[in-house]
Amino acid sequence: MQRREFLKISALGLGGLAVSGTILHQLLNMSDEEAIASFGRFPTYCEICFWQCAGWAHTDKDGKIQKLTGNDADPHCNGRLCPRGTGGLGAYYDNDRLKKPLIRVNNSRGQQTFREASWDEAFDLIAKRMKYISGKFGPESIALFHHGSGGKYFTNLIKAFGSDNIAKPSFAQCMGPRETAFAATFGAGLGSPEPLDIRDTKCLVLIGSHLGENMHNAQVQEMSDAIDKVATIITVDPRFSTAASKSKFWLPIKPATDIALLLSWMNVVIANEWYDKQFVEINCEGFEQLKQHVAPFTPEWAYGITTIEPDVIVKSAKAMHDASPAVIIHPGRHTTWYGDDTQRLRAVAILNALFGNWGQKGGFYLPDKAEMKHHHLPEFPKPKWTWKDTTDGKYNLVDLGLSNVIVDASIPKKNADNSKLVKAWFVVGTNLIQTLPNTPHTLEAIQNLELLVAVDTMPMEITGWADVVLPECTYLERFDSLRVSQNREANISLRMPAAKPLNDTKSAWWMTRELGIKLGLKDYFPFKTQEEELDWELKEMGSSLAEMKKIGVKTIPTPDHELYIPKGSKYEFNTDSGKVQLYSTAFEAEGFPPLPVYTKHPEPAEGYYRLNYGRAPMHTFGRTTNNANLTDLMDENTVWVNPKVAKIWDLKEGQYVKLKNQDDVVSSFSIKVRITERIRHDSVYIVHGFGHTDKRMNQSFGKGASDTELITNVMTDPIMGGTGMRGNFVTFEI
Repeated sequence: MQRREFLKISALGLGGLAVSGTILHQLLNMSDEEAIASFGRFPTYCEICFWQCAGWAHTDKDGKIQKLTGNDADPHCNGRLCPRGTGGLGAYYDNDRLKKPLIRVNNSRGQQTFREASWDEAFDLIAKRMKYISGKFGPESIALFHHGSGGKYFTNLIKAFGSDNIAKPSFAQCMGPRETAFAATFGAGLGSPEPLDIRDTKCLVLIGSHLGENMHNAQVQEMSDAIDKVATIITVDPRFSTAASKSKFWLPIKPATDIALLLSWMNVVIANEWYDKQFVEINCEGFEQLKQHVAPFTPEWAYGITTIEPDVIVKSAKAMHDASPAVIIHPGRHTTWYGDDTQRLRAVAILNALFGNWGQKGGFYLPDKAEMKHHHLPEFPKPKWTWKDTTDGKYNLVDLGLSNVIVDASIPKKNADNSKLVKAWFVVGTNLIQTLPNTPHTLEAIQNLELLVAVDTMPMEITGWADVVLPECTYLERFDSLRVSQNREANISLRMPAAKPLNDTKSAWWMTRELGIKLGLKDYFPFKTQEEELDWELKEMGSSLAEMKKIGVKTIPTPDHELYIPKGSKYEFNTDSGKVQLYSTAFEAEGFPPLPVYTKHPEPAEGYYRLNYGRAPMHTFGRTTNNANLTDLMDENTVWVNPKVAKIWDLKEGQYVKLKNQDDVVSSFSIKVRITERIRHDSVYIVHGFGHTDKRMNQSFGKGASDTELITNVMTDPIMGGTGMRGNFVTFEI
């Protein structure tokens, strides 16, 4: 399978177009160079997903945006956008977009009873309620949930007001276990993009990470390069994914047994002395404890748990050894599965360390990142309490906010200290109704609030529960903070408007400055325009706004930065010992197992099947399922069912069914059956993000089923507080 074929199957769609209007035929017959010469071109970076590929927005002679292309200088995309990125115009031209500020007209949340308002009226109402709530409960009682570029500005506003109760669901519901585990092992989390040298690897191990369907653009391109170079791909997944189809080894593991497999791999690697002895001796601590710990976990032991044949476990471990140190056990991104997720990712981190791939070509490179200088602002007030004070001493290993804990802190009976209640939410760019598991719990928290402000481009479910809705313009209509991201070389990227905002929509920068002034916080917003702020920041970095408007992306390498560590040298890790902590003293100090432990998880009752969910290459969560350009590619999800299960239930291909979970929650809408050998008989699979219930979204309302709606059993990770969401089971209602 060659690179071009893999990219086609994974729907990367290199060079794809997202266009609107009558010039489609003309554009399709133009090269990018001809389009640039004929029309305007404005630098941007994508907001359709959070890989944030840099590109260009092309406009016609009337100033209308017609086409999006990648920026050749950008290491996130190498000049090629994925289907989501090329389809970004669908967000801009969506007729269902929020158009004006909205204020609730009655006290019953959840009903679409709003009236349009001016921005000034909306800000006056918000500022008045914030001051009232602060006076009664303290400024700390105001919390922020955010995802996307606008979150930076609202973070500054909320901190300036006196609260640090701020959370991104992408931590507790996604990457948190990984970051916590790698910090405990190597002294630092991985960040984004992850510093994985996939293009030069000789062996790539994917554990529940389905590249090619989860469109992390540069990683998919690099995996394609690795396929061309005949790298060994090992995929561990109960589903035969696109990546599995390109693998030398597909391990269709029994769900919830991944730690057993990882421990067994460590057993084989150590017993056969397939680990990097030099790296372990020089740079690791706790090897003898690890060796003793994994001794019982033989391939035969793991076979009885995982259903993976012992010889496959041994052969796949040997393939990793043969490639090392150019081997990567991919750490994944969405890692909140079964509630013991930090320990699972600890096992992933340890296995990587055994192969000595840290700072090695084909393993983990050492990323570079430009230094970003910010204008001096007054110190933020020191909050009297934060979300941690509501947890009864839990999660001491975590510094970032946990969204589910803030939800708990909004419900008196869930809060460990009711003198510290959250009473107001700002929700910016994240649809909490579909983002957080156990929707009834989220709605219970909302009903205890005195203010909910939703900031979004679309009328997502969360906006229906808001008191005030603020319509944000799309990423194609605004300046934003510079993208300053790590990569092989430090680089920055500019986003600027390619067109004026449609309707009465505004940028988060403008919203927070105007609201900040009404709250008496003007000193925290010293620039009159965002262009002034960006130009100041860029000049501090040796560039300017004028330069970046022309080039879009600039590389700013750190002098003497090295991507790799010389083989056999000592490296200083940011841990207590200065070494890789195979045995975690930090975990031990908090009362957690210092080495990963396999725990048996509940299995489905008769007639029920584990609910697995994942991504599709043309959609980002539920953010894009109303985008007409992308719904043309996939307008509803399906439920993957093994033929054995279909026969038991007499299910037919294409038949619509409803799903019912173990708590008797039934999906709001029906979902189409897909009968396939590509899923285990004990599981079903659906793509996340469908089943929208808000009728204001005409493209997506009622299409498919929502996995979030069916996730009512939430297994909380005791180490970092993440929400394990794959312990739910469903059956069919026909």
